Amino acid sequence: MSRILPGVIAMAAVVVASNILVQHLLGAWLTWGALTYPVAFLVTDIMNRVYGPAAARKVVYAGFVTGVLCSVVAAGLDKTTLRIAIASGAAFLSAQLMDISVFNQLRKYNWWLPPLAASVAGSILDTAVFFSIAFAAQLTPIFPADDVSWANELVPLLGHGPVQPLWVSLAVADCGVKLAQAVLALVPFRIVVGNLIQRRAQIH
Repeated sequence: MSRILPGVIAMAAVVVASNILVQHLLGAWLTWGALTYPVAFLVTDIMNRVYGPAAARKVVYAGFVTGVLCSVVAAGLDKTTLRIAIASGAAFLSAQLMDISVFNQLRKYNWWLPPLAASVAGSILDTAVFFSIAFAAQLTPIFPADDVSWANELVPLLGHGPVQPLWVSLAVADCGVKLAQAVLALVPFRIVVGNLIQRRAQIH
């Protein structure tokens, strides 16, 4: 457990920070949480590369538990709803486990391909699961107490494209940030993985 403790702490920090920052808008289509949340994929990929999929899954489960606790606290402060809490938990868990699976399928290839492909696949799944569960009008009968009519207002996509529910623009913008960070994260991934592997070699 001690070897993955830094990963657990890092994942918990990302989840807590994202739960706080998601409450603050960044422009018309994003929140500040959109900038911190994708770091979760970086943490998962580093743990997967250095310690393997079992260790990565433990870190993900720790992040999931942290997210649930954040949702409980936020609900008590009237900062979230049951629908959004379910959407957030389902998206995080499914996307991170998808990331681990894709990474494992590609781990024998060039160093950059597994984390990039895994983060891209996980990011797309995360966005689809969260925004559809949280805001799609088709699911309103399941969550009658949660008013998401504002998210289903018809507006041009990202202000310029075809008319879609507002939440679709939010999802597209959010996914765009995740995909951009999947590319940018290759630099810290390479550096951190190299340092951790070198440190493990020195210990052994």
